Amino acid sequence: MTMGSSFRTIARLRLCSISSSSFLLNFTATNSKSKYHLLLPIPISTSTIHANPNSSTPLFAKHNNAAHNSVVTHRRFQSTLAVATNADLETDAYSAIEVALDSVVKIFTVSSGPNYFLPWQNKSQRESMGSGFVIHGKRILTNAHVVADHTFVLVRKHGSPTKYRAQVQAVGHECDLAILAVENEEFWEGVNPLELGDIPFLQEAVAVVGYPQGGDNISVTKGVVSRVEPTQYVHGATQLMAIQIDAAINPGNSGGPAIMAKKVVGVAFQNLSGAENIGYIIPVPVIKHFITGVEESGKYVGFCSLGLSCQPTENVQLRNYFQMRKDMTGVLVSKINPLSDAHKILKKDDIILAFDGVPIANDGTVSFRNRERITFDHLVSMKKPNETALIRVLRSGEEQEFSIILRPLDPLVPVHQFDKLPSYYIFAGLVFIPLTQPYLHEYGEDWYNTCPRRLCERALRELPKKAGEQLVILSQVLMDDINAGYERLAEMQVKKINGVEIENLKHLCQLVEKNKEENVRFDLDDERVVILNYEVAKIATSKILKRHRIPSAMSSDLVDERQLNS
Repeated sequence: MTMGSSFRTIARLRLCSISSSSFLLNFTATNSKSKYHLLLPIPISTSTIHANPNSSTPLFAKHNNAAHNSVVTHRRFQSTLAVATNADLETDAYSAIEVALDSVVKIFTVSSGPNYFLPWQNKSQRESMGSGFVIHGKRILTNAHVVADHTFVLVRKHGSPTKYRAQVQAVGHECDLAILAVENEEFWEGVNPLELGDIPFLQEAVAVVGYPQGGDNISVTKGVVSRVEPTQYVHGATQLMAIQIDAAINPGNSGGPAIMAKKVVGVAFQNLSGAENIGYIIPVPVIKHFITGVEESGKYVGFCSLGLSCQPTENVQLRNYFQMRKDMTGVLVSKINPLSDAHKILKKDDIILAFDGVPIANDGTVSFRNRERITFDHLVSMKKPNETALIRVLRSGEEQEFSIILRPLDPLVPVHQFDKLPSYYIFAGLVFIPLTQPYLHEYGEDWYNTCPRRLCERALRELPKKAGEQLVILSQVLMDDINAGYERLAEMQVKKINGVEIENLKHLCQLVEKNKEENVRFDLDDERVVILNYEVAKIATSKILKRHRIPSAMSSDLVDERQLNS
């Protein structure tokens, strides 16, 4: 569920020099009010800087990896308004170190992200560092952005000179969490797993333990809890519950535990740009949802959504129009995802009054703990996939109750594409790809204003009409005699092939590869048309691929599909 006034995510990248031998990769998500940062220190050597001379892409056009946050730990006061004293914080810091020494590890990641402008090749390899900690079951918990697009991962225990090879078992990019495993039994000698606690109350002291920049040894930073509410997760561009803490943010802390009363109450992951001492940690309910899903299904299962866009009903005239009594509160349904179970049950202009018996206020919030409030999205996201929710609705002045099955829902245009290669198909020098937000991010830090406006609007607003649907675009034209004059048609959506509406890139590939007519006609946006002689185009394709040193006319996923259908 999203409110009409909710964030519009804009992902941006910025390189900030921090020393002669390293850079700070600064990944930002913004909305109309706030800007959040993932801070990633990346050691750079001259041998690893390879800017592509044929691309307008910034050197590091996508944040891949680790680092960041900071805060502090321990003692729960019975009153949620009790103020932690300096003495308390000092005691908690020592306690956090004692608990964490045999659990917190330093993570070294080598990663190589895809080049979305040239989807048949990767960008330059780069190295980064982050933090993690051991949990039960001989597993290490860290942030997803610490190991995103990884090619090689090592971990090192505190006080040890040895690095051990680690494997990524599961990654949840939406919640920015990942689980690592180490096969070498020597690593697990003397290691103690940390236990998960609960959500801390306001003004309770916490400590974040990790390996921030500025040194090689373990570090502890201190602070108190100042806010608990759904927050934009930069890495996954989703809104989930997060804990705000008033502590300095140090790059490298990403994935480190926030400890209180010798238990983990969160995982450090991002900070707020332009503000001093405001950091965020991922709370235990989100962590448990991630771990439980992996344990039950063997893989990451995602977070559920109702598939609704809702509007607050704070205006009196609006409430009167929809026949809401004075004792009624709720939110107005304005848009429904066609792929959601709610699309079969709910209707536009329904008023959602309650979720699983919990009343929803006119601003979309529900009661949470001691006089706190939180958007009801949190209740939805904490449900397991395929669980049922009871929704009370006001429709045409009458109250009704419906049972709706909740599932994770994929957007028409993917928000992220970590740990997978981009799909592409090349025919006669025309490069076709499915539109993704990472492709738009290649336009630079200010991609929202510099990328093609029509594509940007569709990426942020359009909903899929059926499962498997993709928005396919002609991303570029590799010049040749056969496609001369078509180069100005790049960055347009492809609508039809020989009069047949395309569903996705795989469908487009099949229509072209199995063409039986003399010509192939591509209908694009704005009523533009591309006509190619099929046999001549096939011959030209081989020459163009050889000229540009492209190993295949299609990505591996399409090659595999073609082999299955042959």
